[in-house]
Amino acid sequence: MEETKTKPANPGPLGLLGFGMTTILLNLHNAGVIELSAVIAAMGFALGGLAQIIAGIFELKQGNTFGGTAFTAYGCFWWSLIFIWLNPGGKVAAADGKSMGFYLLLWGIFTLFMYVGTLKHNLATQVVFLSLAILFFGLAAGDFTGAEAVSRVAGIIGVFCGASAVYNAMGQVLKGEYGREVLPLG
Repeated sequence: MEETKTKPANPGPLGLLGFGMTTILLNLHNAGVIELSAVIAAMGFALGGLAQIIAGIFELKQGNTFGGTAFTAYGCFWWSLIFIWLNPGGKVAAADGKSMGFYLLLWGIFTLFMYVGTLKHNLATQVVFLSLAILFFGLAAGDFTGAEAVSRVAGIIGVFCGASAVYNAMGQVLKGEYGREVLPLG
């Protein structure tokens, strides 16, 4: 009996969709379009958190340190952000502008280093990570200064960032289905 080997699926699009769709939704809030609500928290928990962590684990299993680190870390970012919002038990002080500023600044620094890693990847991935780094630094600046206008501009950048991740994911899915590049990824 001949054993057939199946090619492992690409977990990247799942992770990118989890990141992209959740990022769009949250940044519609940051841009002042929608209120922060259970809709954003639920999307962050399920698609932003869980789906990215699952994708990250599969990336690591396939030997992709970059993809595994990115998806697992950003999945945990979503869970930690929801934890911050909900502050279960209330036994620690609620987040303030200064603490959120440092939180977002650290994520920006991490993302900037990850962006350097994307210089070996396609242009679509570079756009996702560069716009994400700018987003984190913008949101940190908004929290540090308390300037709502800065946070709103960062929100617009965030919508772009999330959309670029969704585009990247769909480009990969369609390439896998059609065996050729349907959406250019660069």
